[in-house]
Amino acid sequence: MELSEQSYSALAAAFREALSGYAGGDENSAVTDIHVQPNSDSGELLVFNDDEEELARAIIEEWVNYESDDFYDVVEPVLKKVLTALKDEGVFEHLSLLKPYSFVLVDDEKETVCELLLLDDDTLLLDGELLKGLDEELDAFLKDLLEK
Repeated sequence: MELSEQSYSALAAAFREALSGYAGGDENSAVTDIHVQPNSDSGELLVFNDDEEELARAIIEEWVNYESDDFYDVVEPVLKKVLTALKDEGVFEHLSLLKPYSFVLVDDEKETVCELLLLDDDTLLLDGELLKGLDEELDAFLKDLLEK
């Protein structure tokens, strides 16, 4: 699913709005994750914290009445792209959220679908792209090691 620039802007604006309440120094640091709930019927994106307080809301036209069963699979890379761009801009640098915290994709029942982005100074998450071919490389290394 390809989104328009307007939809990408709406997503970025929703995340900025959601984080605006946490802007500022380390005073009164909050312990929370940010939950992201897209809806394929209404096209609505809800962003809320661990206490289920709504932080932001946006309508994404391309998501309205999405019919296929792969909605979360299609939405996940789009949300990751937007969050990564915001991270690269430094939007998450000076928030009063205690690290580590995550942006989590949740379904209609608020069950976790996947983690979109983990923000932590000391942790690096490895994703599928980075790990492609690792099994074969490790098998070849072990075979070579055992033969010597």
